[in-house]
Amino acid sequence: MGKSGAGGLLRRDTPTEEGSLPKDEIFDLMSNHRRRYIIHHCKRENEPITLSDLAEQVAAWEKDKTIDELGSAERKTVYTSLQQTHLPRLERAGIITYDDGEVELTERTERLDIYLDIVPENSIPWGVYYLGLSLLSCVVVAGLWAGVLPTGAIPALTYPTVIVAAFTVSATYHSLTNRRYRFENFDQPP
Repeated sequence: MGKSGAGGLLRRDTPTEEGSLPKDEIFDLMSNHRRRYIIHHCKRENEPITLSDLAEQVAAWEKDKTIDELGSAERKTVYTSLQQTHLPRLERAGIITYDDGEVELTERTERLDIYLDIVPENSIPWGVYYLGLSLLSCVVVAGLWAGVLPTGAIPALTYPTVIVAAFTVSATYHSLTNRRYRFENFDQPP
């Protein structure tokens, strides 16, 4: 349960389950591009990464260069920033562990996935899509009840079968699309 603030109101930024991060803290963590880059690179590697390797990759993304093209000052600036600011911040939040110069994601990162998925610019929101499909299904069912749709030449189960098939195909496509647009599946972080 959340803590009550002034006037006994429930605070919205308190965790709703044991160990979860408040939404405000998640948004604060993700508001900085270097922290997003850290998470992105760690998710892609899926194993502990040295701070120096992490700093090189983050600097390369920031400067839009390859790692080989980076200068020593560019590497050092990012290294220092990660070491002194961003890694401690992520570690306090329980997103990473940082020990002996190695960075590794914790299981808590999985809870951030909903905030990290990428939605293509010109896509229709899936909630709206499923609402439309549901409304179309209701129209078909209402048409069957009203006797407006032909049922003599077409077997009675054809309409519900088509509706279920439409939802199944849509849900399968939705799942595959979400997997493709996962944060860690991009070469460069968005």
